[in-house]
Amino acid sequence: MTSAGSPSVPPAATDAAPGASTDAATPVVSAFYDRFPYPGDPLQDGPPPGYNWRWCVNAAYAACTGALPAAAAGGRPLRLLDAGCGTGVSTDYLAHLNPGSEILAVDISSGALAVARERLRRSGGGERSQVRIENRSLLDLADEGSFDYINSVGVLHHLRQPAAGLAALASRLKPGGLLHLFLYADGGRWEIHRTQRALGLLGAGSGADGLRLGRQLFADLPASNRLRRHHEQRWAMDTAADANFADMYLHPQETSYDLDRLFAFVASADLTFAGFSNPAVWDPARLLQGELLERARALSERQQWQLVQELDPDISHFEFFLSKGPILRPDWSDDTVLLQARGVRNPCLWGWPGTSLLDSDMAPLDLSEEGVLLLQALEAAGPEQPLERLLPDWSRAQLLSTARLLLEQRLLLLRPGE
Repeated sequence: MTSAGSPSVPPAATDAAPGASTDAATPVVSAFYDRFPYPGDPLQDGPPPGYNWRWCVNAAYAACTGALPAAAAGGRPLRLLDAGCGTGVSTDYLAHLNPGSEILAVDISSGALAVARERLRRSGGGERSQVRIENRSLLDLADEGSFDYINSVGVLHHLRQPAAGLAALASRLKPGGLLHLFLYADGGRWEIHRTQRALGLLGAGSGADGLRLGRQLFADLPASNRLRRHHEQRWAMDTAADANFADMYLHPQETSYDLDRLFAFVASADLTFAGFSNPAVWDPARLLQGELLERARALSERQQWQLVQELDPDISHFEFFLSKGPILRPDWSDDTVLLQARGVRNPCLWGWPGTSLLDSDMAPLDLSEEGVLLLQALEAAGPEQPLERLLPDWSRAQLLSTARLLLEQRLLLLRPGE
């Protein structure tokens, strides 16, 4: 399913251990990331800046299922897999946003992993969670058992056989677990693919000369040229780091998708689509209004996404969650179910405690005094106390309305009571 504009590599021998699985592109891709460890985010002392709720297991489960993950048997810690961790940016967030968890981070590039280890050392991530960082392929983890949550961002589309990679990850996902993926989308990479092909025709290669020639190309093209304008307006800041520029324009193996191919890809591993992790992008209200929006709302959800894909040629990737098995949502409209629920405050907030916050998507949010009181009572009581016992002086109606507003704002994360 490689797109017409994607570069590829010839079949190559591998140096994998006997019995280990690998992908035909692994040696070339591994060497590429040894040259250009990616992502090129700078190292820093202390925790990573801000947060990304997609890497907070409680927040991700609540977004996909409406509830917190079920408590692990015997109180065991959550097991997380960062499959293709690169320089450890995602691993660092996973460690800090899921304290006490067991994390396995793997990558095929020893150069990228050296950066990842230093990142976790400087950030203190290894003190927050149990982290193993290993030079392994995501195709070769059969001895690791199952994981509650798997993160694999920007990885599978760099395999010669992405479907084999997805099947391998599905085999490591426990029933009811979540898999977070990021894959390239055809539409928003039109200019990128043309630039990749041009550099290929010029024999730029995927090393230091390619980097030099790629930057020179954008400097030499006429200011009015569409490829140059697109790069300068959209990607210049993102590709300021050499590793990021190389990853975008020089990568030796890449596949991209449209919605139809994406859902065929998901179906190949018998997984359930659990939702986009950037759902606002796929809402037709972002692009339409009035009669056109009404007509869009009359379409099925899948057709609405198709419409957005056709109307927005800047969508350059798909980011989404998959589940192993059906997704069962609790009925929070049932007063009894809600009052008996246990929960926690969403940890992905900026400005707590207070009434003026940035929510999990870094959008401004004003919290009512009742909302502050309920979240404070929840934190004081702990996650095993049902909502109905948190504020005995409140009326039933006040507790229900405040809890439902906090649920809608994704500030309150709940688990059904026993």
